[in-house]
Amino acid sequence: MCLGVPGKVVKILEEGLGIVDFGGITREVDLSLIPDIKPGDYVIVHAGAAIERVDRKYVEDALKYWSEMLEYVLVKHQTYSLK
Repeated sequence: MCLGVPGKVVKILEEGLGIVDFGGITREVDLSLIPDIKPGDYVIVHAGAAIERVDRKYVEDALKYWSEMLEYVLVKHQTYSLK
């Protein structure tokens, strides 16, 4: 199973690279697979490469679902609560 993580492009660097923000954590990412990428675009990143451009609503929904799943697992196992 592969996991793609949504993020927001904040800066374009040289040679097809850029900085992507993943909810406050920034990483250098290979943006060369997405034509005409620009700061402010949202992308799905897998293994250090942006593999798809997505809209903001997709990212908000995905992060909401991840948060709900994490909360369920943590509460079910009584280890921690996000609230």
